[in-house]
Amino acid sequence: MLTGDTACPKRMVFGPCGGVRPDGACEMVAMPCVFPEPVLRPDRVAGVAPGTAPRVLADVSSPPFDVAGLRRVATLLRDSSDALLVGEHHNRPDFPPTVVARILQDEGCRPWITLACRDRNRVVLEQELRGLQLSGVDTVLCVTGDGRGPDVRPDVTQVWDLDGPRLAELAASLGLCAAVPETPTAPPIVGRPARLAAKERSGAGIAVLNHVREPGQVARFMAQAHAAGLTIPVVAAVAAFTDAESAAALQRLPGLELDPEVVAAVLASADPVAAGISAAVDEAAALLAIDGVVGVNVSGLASSRGWDHAAEVKAAIGARIKELVV
Repeated sequence: MLTGDTACPKRMVFGPCGGVRPDGACEMVAMPCVFPEPVLRPDRVAGVAPGTAPRVLADVSSPPFDVAGLRRVATLLRDSSDALLVGEHHNRPDFPPTVVARILQDEGCRPWITLACRDRNRVVLEQELRGLQLSGVDTVLCVTGDGRGPDVRPDVTQVWDLDGPRLAELAASLGLCAAVPETPTAPPIVGRPARLAAKERSGAGIAVLNHVREPGQVARFMAQAHAAGLTIPVVAAVAAFTDAESAAALQRLPGLELDPEVVAAVLASADPVAAGISAAVDEAAALLAIDGVVGVNVSGLASSRGWDHAAEVKAAIGARIKELVV
């Protein structure tokens, strides 16, 4: 059998990633994923304390290399969120993680920084982790990372020195809380719960789930993950969309699913913004009622009407989620 070292385009050893397509195909090249079953990371880090999971984790979406824009978005999200998740985009580079973290901290926010293995070798990943630790960041979301599309900066190499599970182990060994992602609906679906439990045993302190079609899928995933030994807190994804463009932005990503009936109802509403906010709050309530789900990630573009308006939508969703008693 081929190993991840030689066959996976992302050079994953402990795969698969979360971007496996519904038919089992690789997101990078035209071939089946080389991991028909997950390859689990051996237990490496003992005694890692679970991190402090936010009840409301909001995605930060702002213009790249725009300090004023980032500050505005942070201010809009600050009071309705317990932490802000800074993503990494294959087609939209931004300031280094330590710089973004400091800007958010200056605005009174708790940053969660995503580190991806796509664009950094192991040395740079170690530097970023040390820098974030020195900056007072307590949680890092450790991901393998989306592959860069062939039409996006073809002159730039993709590194893949590490994969997400190995990066999480590295972060935990340095004393950071390693948050790890999992996609409950990506093939091989049956192996995903055990894969997440294995990530915990190798150092993960919090898990963040990707979008699914309906909360029942998360409930089944959580029951199976607990049976496999999962004990760390889990943050589930809530889809933030209020127009066709923001819904499409979520639906075109591999491994992510939205309920088509909910999407249709929001888009057909006389007030799609109000309907989108209500749909997100309803989804959050259902997710927070699931055993082991302690928080939600208000995730997605939210609106195509500009960065500030999108942040206002997420802030409205977060504020109403905080009012929920589940």
